[in-house]
Amino acid sequence: MEYVRLGATGLEVSRICLGMMSFGEPDRGMTPWSLPEDEARPLIRKALEAGVTFLDTANVYSAGSSEEITGRAIREFTTRDDVVLATKVHGRMRPGPNGGGLSRVAVLRELEASLRRLQVDHVDLYQIHRWDPATPIEETLEALDSAVRSGKVRYLGASSMWAWQFAKALHLAGERGWHRFVSMQDHYNLLNREEEREMLPLCADQGIGVIPWSPLARGRLTRDWDETTHRSENDAFGGRLYDEASDRAIVERVTEVARERGVPRARVALAWLLAKPVVTAPIVGVTRAAHLDDAVAAVDLRLTDEEVTRLEEPYRPHAVVGF
Repeated sequence: MEYVRLGATGLEVSRICLGMMSFGEPDRGMTPWSLPEDEARPLIRKALEAGVTFLDTANVYSAGSSEEITGRAIREFTTRDDVVLATKVHGRMRPGPNGGGLSRVAVLRELEASLRRLQVDHVDLYQIHRWDPATPIEETLEALDSAVRSGKVRYLGASSMWAWQFAKALHLAGERGWHRFVSMQDHYNLLNREEEREMLPLCADQGIGVIPWSPLARGRLTRDWDETTHRSENDAFGGRLYDEASDRAIVERVTEVARERGVPRARVALAWLLAKPVVTAPIVGVTRAAHLDDAVAAVDLRLTDEEVTRLEEPYRPHAVVGF
């Protein structure tokens, strides 16, 4: 495993981030394909033993169950200081007023709830899961700053939004003397490269670490185009992300390169992403040991310029999705 700094910070993270959305009780929340704790634990342990130290979860994953499983795994399989623990806030956690969003009430209350579920006294990276148009960004930023100053959060991150929104947030935080976002968790992979237009150049300019979600396009890049899985058949959100006719050609190019290299397709798709200078660590979800093996092996796979060109050539502009 390799380790790099998260953007311009001094925080060291593994080049692969383990996405904890794959782990959670299937009957809680909106991910019936997630693995219950008894199936999740061996995979989490294997990841930690392979040197993966960066774990990303969220309060909404399996209605809090993912955070609970993550916290218990950290206590049993490693030590708190040996992992970089990230979680997120924004999604609705309860019905009625103030049950979600990024108001000061929601940010600070959900932080406390996440800490209880994780059974830790702080998180290393606290991220806003999406932009909240109903709350002034100044209110959100001030609440996040107070969370850092309280010692319960070490760094702040953001996830999918328009580049102008992220630029505004970075500017306001600097202007007011608040802690700024240090990372961007955005939708970026071979099938959707729209972030290359504005968000990624902004992150490079501002020293922001990029930790893409869905780096394998919900598995689309790892299997034949018409093949389905239990997750793809039950993932309503993922079903809206990849249905462009041009995407099939890209999947076929990944298959060609993987066959020539004699490696699984997942390694090629991840190696392409890891070669992008602005990318710190893709967030990889795993439900089988082989998924983890491929993610770790991808760190050492170096694609040639010709292979990169072949993989990228079929791409056509897409509508922005995932916000």
